[in-house]
Amino acid sequence: MRLVFTAIVLFSLILFFVLPKNLINLSFSSSAQNNPFPAPSPQSFPHPIPIENFGPAPIITARSAAVIDAKSGVVLFEKDPNIRHFPASTTKLMTALVALERCTPQTHIRVTAVIKDGTQMGISAGDLLTVESLLYGMLVASGNDAAYVLAYACSDSFSHFIASMNQKAKELRMENTHFVNPAGFDDPLQYSTANDLAKLAKVAVGNPLISKIVATKSTVVADVTGTKTYYLENINELLGEVEGIEGIKTGQTEGSLEILVTKTTRNGNTIIAVVLGSQDRFGESRKLIEWAFSNHHWESP
Repeated sequence: MRLVFTAIVLFSLILFFVLPKNLINLSFSSSAQNNPFPAPSPQSFPHPIPIENFGPAPIITARSAAVIDAKSGVVLFEKDPNIRHFPASTTKLMTALVALERCTPQTHIRVTAVIKDGTQMGISAGDLLTVESLLYGMLVASGNDAAYVLAYACSDSFSHFIASMNQKAKELRMENTHFVNPAGFDDPLQYSTANDLAKLAKVAVGNPLISKIVATKSTVVADVTGTKTYYLENINELLGEVEGIEGIKTGQTEGSLEILVTKTTRNGNTIIAVVLGSQDRFGESRKLIEWAFSNHHWESP
């Protein structure tokens, strides 16, 4: 036993004196310190800077709101951004992210049951659709029916899908968010905040398919057989009306009032705006967007 211990010590000493020091460092130092491809720092992006004649932000009825620069994360405006609020159909952004982690866009899904409450894509039991078509129905037409079909089909069980939504929220550091359903129905245990929804929106539109879908004003999708079509209309009135707007998601329930999450890009600079509990989500979002771009210029660090 003593001979084995002596041999190990001698071998370690040989490694220490013979091997290059950089190899030893790679073995014992943290991966974060030696990561050859470090994540870009927020400081590496252009930052929004208030202009000389900076004007006050518009007064809004929204109970909670936030406007952030999408690349640097700099906050341009906030109003009670961490107050918990019913997220309504903005929930479907998380449903889309989780569904795409467990199903491919081309996956075929046979509809077995349909939730009839609230806004609908128009599917019926027995329909055969791709995940991509259901995502269009859920994010363009805000179909609650499509959200529930995805939740049941893209997981071992409905409860597991909801658990995955909450796990994803933790991963995104959405510290004041919790889900109990995939569509956004009001529930005391279903809540989020303006800050958390801004984080969710930033990640959601990082997915090329989701980014394309949420910017769609209207479209027609078909079932797998091509014999049934679904006409989808986006109720986001700002699409095609506000310069540079690229979606993202509307929401409205009796408890949430009016909600809108938007992404707008001008001159290569992108902002995300969230209004919760508004009496005029489109008008107030438009005012916030115009104010943000009119009162800031972007400078490289």
